[in-house]
Amino acid sequence: MLLAQLSDVAMRVEKQLGQILDSVASAGEVVRPPLLMEAMRYTVLGGGKRIRPFLVIETARMLGLETDGPLRAGAALELIHCYSLVHDDLPAMDNDDMRRGKPTVHKAYDDAMAVLVGDALLTLAFDVVSDRRTSPRPTAQAALVRILARGAGIGGMVGGQMLDLAAEGRYPGKVASADDEEAVALIQSMKTGALIIAGCQIGAVLGRATSRQQRALALYSAALGLAFQIKDDLLDVESDAATIGKAAGKDAAAGKATFVSLRGAAGARQRLAEATASGKAAIGTFGERSTMLAALLDFNETRRS
Repeated sequence: MLLAQLSDVAMRVEKQLGQILDSVASAGEVVRPPLLMEAMRYTVLGGGKRIRPFLVIETARMLGLETDGPLRAGAALELIHCYSLVHDDLPAMDNDDMRRGKPTVHKAYDDAMAVLVGDALLTLAFDVVSDRRTSPRPTAQAALVRILARGAGIGGMVGGQMLDLAAEGRYPGKVASADDEEAVALIQSMKTGALIIAGCQIGAVLGRATSRQQRALALYSAALGLAFQIKDDLLDVESDAATIGKAAGKDAAAGKATFVSLRGAAGARQRLAEATASGKAAIGTFGERSTMLAALLDFNETRRS
């Protein structure tokens, strides 16, 4: 049932992303460079699990809201996720040649285009969430802007990426250590977890969650973010490029801070199981309404890409 729902959401998000890019390309008389729009489409369309939009849509649905607003907000969050991948793949960062089974943007175009595509996707996300079609409530629009800014910014994803690079020894006087489990958990909670947490926060705002419900969703999404990153770390050492759609074995080669490097594969799997159980416990208060969110934790534990 979850796989069918994930597939349905992925198709709806794909269509929504296409519509957003279409509307941007034809909006008014302001020039939108065709090559930039082409590269943005190359980046955003035709791939990805769309987990973050799923969290927005499913959280809102669980709270009783089933409109186009969560779909648009989920698409905006996916724009930020795609931007982060484009920049993360650059030679100055992780230097990856493949993403989602095809050449990364800087390989398909060049480094400058990859920088511009990322910048364009990031700013477009704020355009989308501040639109009345996402939510007619000004207070909700403002809340969504703030959630995206904090999830993507220095205290979230970008800050986590900085700590990740520092843990590799890129900068004098490291600000994090690949040998410190607490530091690894912090890096992963920011680099990967922040946008996953943002997905549930956005759904909670749109669905008018109570304070108690918000706390439960915060615990769930933090556990899911940790579980998702640990699974990615395991796939990096246990899978191959053809299966995961990008280079495998790069984390160890780069000396990245991961639970696998600290605990080994068996220890990382145990920590993954603990995070999965913690996430399920957090949303138990929602009863049967949380079936899909709980199933997502199980799906993550067994996914192959």
